[in-house]
Amino acid sequence: MIIKDNQFIELATPTGPMRTHLFRPAAEGRYPGILLFSEIFQVTGPIRRTAALLAGHGFLVAAPEIYHEFEAPGTVLAYDQAGADRGNTLKTTKELSSYDHDARVVLDFLRADPQCTGKLGAMGICIGGHLAFRAAMNPEVRAAVCFYATDIHKRGLGKGMRDNSLDRVKEIKGELLMIWGRQDPHVPREGRAAVYNAIADAGLAFTWHEFNGQHAFLRDEGPRYDPALAYTCYGLALELFHRRLAEGDVLPPPSDPGETRH
Repeated sequence: MIIKDNQFIELATPTGPMRTHLFRPAAEGRYPGILLFSEIFQVTGPIRRTAALLAGHGFLVAAPEIYHEFEAPGTVLAYDQAGADRGNTLKTTKELSSYDHDARVVLDFLRADPQCTGKLGAMGICIGGHLAFRAAMNPEVRAAVCFYATDIHKRGLGKGMRDNSLDRVKEIKGELLMIWGRQDPHVPREGRAAVYNAIADAGLAFTWHEFNGQHAFLRDEGPRYDPALAYTCYGLALELFHRRLAEGDVLPPPSDPGETRH
């Protein structure tokens, strides 16, 4: 469907205004909301195209600038070494609680938007995958998609690099879709296993996919982009959001241990 992709709003947070980019279907109506977290480079062209794709499938998408405390509104870091260095520095300069406050602010905005059904999901890429994972700890997030989420396994998000994401897994009430690249050096096999075990031990509803892909295989710029793999993964994400954010959808209750099995 045709979308509107030129809107933004300055949302108030405890650490100052946060520019949040909005992508929505042009047709009148009410749509589920998705909080989309970017990579360390903020809301770049590839992130905008991801947001547009989601909006074009019938979602109201909000993409905040994750480093709004440190960068001027509208700042996009370049996909080069200087941009990567700056993004990685800010990743561990920002307080962990500030990331969580930002997510809460955007979720509240989406839920209050008159064009939103109130059914909410989250999605993120790289650091954004980790942020989407943490956003899913808010009970109204019914589905979260995390693309090669960095630093969960080594507790490396935020100032001090002592995040508690693995300790809070049981707070996630919605369904997770976890997508990884086996050739991603940022999340090695043992790191993926640590995340998998934490999610499985918590008894969460989740789907887990490991593909032959490098870090940033979803980003449609640069040498690591894999168009066929990106197409497959977008399909998985859209299936989850359409299923879990639909009106009337609920997760099935846990099975009764005493139930007769066939």
